[in-house]
Amino acid sequence: MNAKKQKSSCYSDAHHHINDLDDGCLMHIFSFLSPIPDRHNTALVCHRWLFLACHPRLWLRVDRTVETLTESGVFPSIQEAVSAARPGDTILIGAGGFHFTSNIQIDKPLCLIGGGDGPDDTTLICTRGSDSAFEFLSTCKLANLTVKAELGCCLLHRSGRLIIDYCNLQCEYNPLDYLSYAIITTAGSFDPLLPSTTKGNGDSVSVSQTRIKGGAKAVLTSGTLALQGVRVIYARTSILFWFDVVHQL
Repeated sequence: MNAKKQKSSCYSDAHHHINDLDDGCLMHIFSFLSPIPDRHNTALVCHRWLFLACHPRLWLRVDRTVETLTESGVFPSIQEAVSAARPGDTILIGAGGFHFTSNIQIDKPLCLIGGGDGPDDTTLICTRGSDSAFEFLSTCKLANLTVKAELGCCLLHRSGRLIIDYCNLQCEYNPLDYLSYAIITTAGSFDPLLPSTTKGNGDSVSVSQTRIKGGAKAVLTSGTLALQGVRVIYARTSILFWFDVVHQL
């Protein structure tokens, strides 16, 4: 009889549910998941996991429907989220509608991720008259986003390592196509806008699973950086690019 009770006790102890953990433990576990798709999928399990997976401790959120800063970690615009972010933070940009971006300068390591199922669900529009949607002066990552620019470029890279994964970069067709580029990098050349502390040989741009449309060229480089290792896959609905922009050998 005692042996049966002991066996039953061991069996029940070995089958605790993950929801038996407190919020702090669960959030710590979620912090080890990649933001997309793992942590994003985790948020779909239940209301509790949604709250913990989207907690400001794990990432900041941009929600167009929010008019004022009423909730911690939730911002009405990308510019406000970038300004409030700490180095190393992840910003989840809400899907649906359009987010307007204009010359947003990022000088700290950040990860910007679209909150939809695919890049078409989260669209950032660089308004006419702007040089770029984003200007990067630090190591950053963009994923699951669509960035559109009327003139100028979608992304202006000045220094650091820029990673672009599973995105759409689109320059609108117009008579001034020769002024439009998906990516412009000035890294590796003398740039008076950059402080000496940001200049170095660790500059690069890495592009994978990304659609690029419009403009005179996909990438405009200057200085010692050059396009290398280009790979293209033609699909029925799009052309996907993989390439690196690194220092010339």
